Amino acid sequence: MSPRTLTAENLSTLEAQAIELPSWAFGNSGTRFRVFTTPGTPRDPFEKIADAAQVNAFTCLAPTVALHIPWDKVDDYTALKKHAEDLGVSLGTVNSNTFQDEDYKFGALTHHDERIRRKAIDHHLECIDIMDATGSRDLKIWLAEGSNYPGQNDMRARQDRLQDSLQQIYARLADDQRLVLEYKFFEPAFYHTDVPDWGTSYVQVAALGEKAMVCLDTGHHAPGTNIEFIVMQLLRLGKLGSFDFNSRFYADDDLIVGAADPFQLFRILVEVIRGGGLNNPDVAFMLDQCHNIEDKIPGQIRSVLNVQEMTARALLLDREALSAAQQANDVLAANAILMDAFQTDVRPQLAAWREERGLAADPMAAYRASGYQQRIADERVGGAQAGWGA
Repeated sequence: MSPRTLTAENLSTLEAQAIELPSWAFGNSGTRFRVFTTPGTPRDPFEKIADAAQVNAFTCLAPTVALHIPWDKVDDYTALKKHAEDLGVSLGTVNSNTFQDEDYKFGALTHHDERIRRKAIDHHLECIDIMDATGSRDLKIWLAEGSNYPGQNDMRARQDRLQDSLQQIYARLADDQRLVLEYKFFEPAFYHTDVPDWGTSYVQVAALGEKAMVCLDTGHHAPGTNIEFIVMQLLRLGKLGSFDFNSRFYADDDLIVGAADPFQLFRILVEVIRGGGLNNPDVAFMLDQCHNIEDKIPGQIRSVLNVQEMTARALLLDREALSAAQQANDVLAANAILMDAFQTDVRPQLAAWREERGLAADPMAAYRASGYQQRIADERVGGAQAGWGA
């Protein structure tokens, strides 16, 4: 089979693609054992957003920045919003944090102590207040909750308390806001996790209503999990609210997208397109990464470009020919058609297309030549705007 070429329609689709950046990716963050510092680390949320705006400036792919509370708390969110807009980006998803407070050692939204559970609920209500100020649509919840030993907790009671907590948070949402519940099959709890899989997340959000959705983090699955099947199913059910794109070799490694398995990323995007999730306002594309040894801004540029490239390859899939091969039960032909799209090198055409739009053909090289990295390294002293562990 001969490689295909991106059409004008394909390129128009790619031009509309948007991938939200995580503010925490620009701070010092990474492994559980040691967080290494890098020159030019942001000293506050305003500088994080300035760095994120650089990614968008060189790629035209990242128009929004997600916040994490309390990591990104400021006195004036209206000023933070204006700062972002002045730099050509806007504020996106607000992420809650109930995994660093001492009170949450044995749970937060699932805790049997009503005082602690109330504290966790109120934190989420504060996040919604911040969403009101920033114009953000989505509240994303990931819970580091569960147990380490059999018999430690009443798992059913924890699910009941979780549903009650989520109901209280959900009731506070405005008509144009959403609750997005993330899942993770283990860590930091090892015997059971309260929201370990897409099914549990789906059950919880389905009971809340239409404004509650599932967030799929590509690193939050056991090895060998067919993630594209989950993508298909959640799109089919109308409950895929967002992606957290990253890559992992072993567990939740939070590496650059596509670093471990570019073919998996391609397969996921094939199902995104098949299910109507590409450029669908109801399905948010986001990154969730922790750059521990690599420079932050180039790491984010590399990730969004990897997503763009695999999207382009997925758009090249000859779906008519694929459908015909599937209907004929021609196993090898169907696989060959899929592999033909995956193995097509779209990089030269994407580079030429960027230049036509006034962008650099190679955004990574353009950023390196811009001098921005050296400038922030010289100007910023003592920056530690991390997530955790700084």
